[in-house]
Amino acid sequence: MTKAIRNIAVLLVLSLVSFIIVGSTSAEEKWHQLFNGKNLDGWTPKIRGYELGNNFGNTFRVEDGVMKVGYEAYDEYKERFGHIFYKTSYSHYRMRLEYRFIGEQSKGGPGWAYRNSGIMIHGQSPESMTKDQKFPVSIEVQLLGGNAEGARTTSNLCTPGTNVVMKNELQLRHCISSSSTTYRGDRWVTAEIEVRGGGIIKHILDGKVVLQYSKPQLDPRDADAKRVISERKTDSLILEGGYISLQSESHPIEFRKVEILILDK
Repeated sequence: MTKAIRNIAVLLVLSLVSFIIVGSTSAEEKWHQLFNGKNLDGWTPKIRGYELGNNFGNTFRVEDGVMKVGYEAYDEYKERFGHIFYKTSYSHYRMRLEYRFIGEQSKGGPGWAYRNSGIMIHGQSPESMTKDQKFPVSIEVQLLGGNAEGARTTSNLCTPGTNVVMKNELQLRHCISSSSTTYRGDRWVTAEIEVRGGGIIKHILDGKVVLQYSKPQLDPRDADAKRVISERKTDSLILEGGYISLQSESHPIEFRKVEILILDK
């Protein structure tokens, strides 16, 4: 190899490395923080039995850079399911956050809600929820902490007022388990979701897809979904986008590094 050819080869390699680094940096710069680590700006709570914006008992609060969900002011839980909504509706995106379960479940919390929370996507607007509505019509990425023994998957799917398609079949089950491992204790877990509008949705843990489905859609059998359907300007049941919310379901949980990367349609 002549010196001239060798120099050209070196330049090509350097250019390729530069392209990879710049491209990677550019992609990283597109991640937008939904939670600023200081306060709840941009977020609105909706707790069952209370008007939109009433953060009963300081259920959702920020301490030490972390969004905390706690129940110190609850004498008993009494099915006061809560959700805190981000202000913007999204369609095509990747979302990731870190979460961990801590402490003891609120008195009166349902047994199935032990170390149980969720990320609600493609949700109805918080303004359209009724005062006593338990859950927003949405697709739920269910977050579960492991018990002392036995397997308990996380990043599962639950469908309040909705259905999805898996393996070319409409799924009418309310909850479907992922293929994840069990995460025990108070460790931080990074959950990631890839959402392609009314198309494919992926639940990702540790870089691996643990659940995948498509065609998220409203369930015309559900009373809350019927109200949403009546207010839509299309006959299609397919959900192309919606609001993101984080859940308060009777067990204390913490969230941090809540961020989103908008994807091209």
